[in-house]
Amino acid sequence: MPASVLDTIAALRIVPVVVVDGADEAVRLADALAAGGLPVAEITLRMPGAVDAIRAVAAQRPDMIVGAGTVISPEQVDQVVEAGARFVVSPGTSEAVVVRARELGVPVLPGVATASDVMRAVSLGVDVVKLFPASVAGGPAAIKALSAPFGQVRFMPTGGVNAKNLHEYLEIPAVIAAGGSWMVERSLVTAGQWDEITRRSAEAVALAAPREES
Repeated sequence: MPASVLDTIAALRIVPVVVVDGADEAVRLADALAAGGLPVAEITLRMPGAVDAIRAVAAQRPDMIVGAGTVISPEQVDQVVEAGARFVVSPGTSEAVVVRARELGVPVLPGVATASDVMRAVSLGVDVVKLFPASVAGGPAAIKALSAPFGQVRFMPTGGVNAKNLHEYLEIPAVIAAGGSWMVERSLVTAGQWDEITRRSAEAVALAAPREES
C-alpha cells in the first residue's frame, strides 16, 4: 500500500467528496480545489461520467490525488484503478472490494458504522476506515468510543461533516482526515461557480489547520 497517499491525505486533513459528470466538470473542479489549497478529491461513482472524470483528472492534473468513492464491487475497483484512482473508498465493508484493491496495491477505506464493522475491516488487514454516515453513526462521540478498543485503527468520518463541526472531528487523534462536500456542492459545480468552490476550499483549509494550544 503506497503510504504516501494516506500520508498526504493525513497532512491535508480534508478530502472533498465530489459528484461530477464527465471530464470537463472534473478538471475544472480539480483546478478550483487546487487553487484553494486542496489537491485531493474523492470522485464518487454516482454519475454516469464518474470514471471518465477520474481518468481526466489523473491525466491532466497529476498533482491531484484523485480517488474513487461509492465503490461497491471488485469490477468497479478495476475500472477506477485503470482510470487512475489512487485510493478507493466504499460506503460499507466488502471483503471482495478490499481484497481486489489490495491486490492492485491501492489504499482502500471501507465504510464502517459499528464495532462489528470495524472488526471485520481489521480482520481484512485494514487500519484506515471511513465512518459513514458519520452524523447518523454517532459523530465524534462514536469515533472516540470506537477508537478505545481499536487503537490501531484510524478513521475518516464522512457524511454530515461541515464547516461548523469539522474541528470536532479533526481534534480526535484517531481521525486521519474528514470527508466533506460543503465546498463542492453539486449546485456550485453545475452552475460553474469555480471561484466560490476555491473560496470555500481555502476556508476549509484554514479551518482544518491544527489549533495552537494556549
